[in-house]
Amino acid sequence: MIRAFHNTDMDAVLDIWLRASIKAHDFVAPGFWQAQRDDMRDIYIPSAEVHVYEEGSKILGFHALLEDRLAALFVMPERQGRGIGKALMADAKARRERLVLSVYKSNTASVGFYLSQGFSIECEGRDEATGNDEYIMRMSA
Repeated sequence: MIRAFHNTDMDAVLDIWLRASIKAHDFVAPGFWQAQRDDMRDIYIPSAEVHVYEEGSKILGFHALLEDRLAALFVMPERQGRGIGKALMADAKARRERLVLSVYKSNTASVGFYLSQGFSIECEGRDEATGNDEYIMRMSA
């Protein structure tokens, strides 16, 4: 089930974000992600429209929307590849006519996922925080 984020979900969402970020971005030092945890908790999650994927009473993934930007889509690492990301993406698409996102070029699994979900590469850039190349991808209804 996908539902709106509640403040009581914060620890689970942060845990998923951190573990999935470290796994998906093995080209970025884990310490970088660990140093971003407080900003995720205090700034990014509260400023976004967040929805969680829940099975039973366990949160397995989430997406965060900031206007027309898909700011985050993360699934618990041990549950990836089971349709949760697709369900979260379908939910995000249902909430917006257009979506734009940034993804590291080196994160080939995510790039492939977004391409399979109807996104196209609009341009390339560089993430100033990590120095890694990234794609800006866009999807229109």
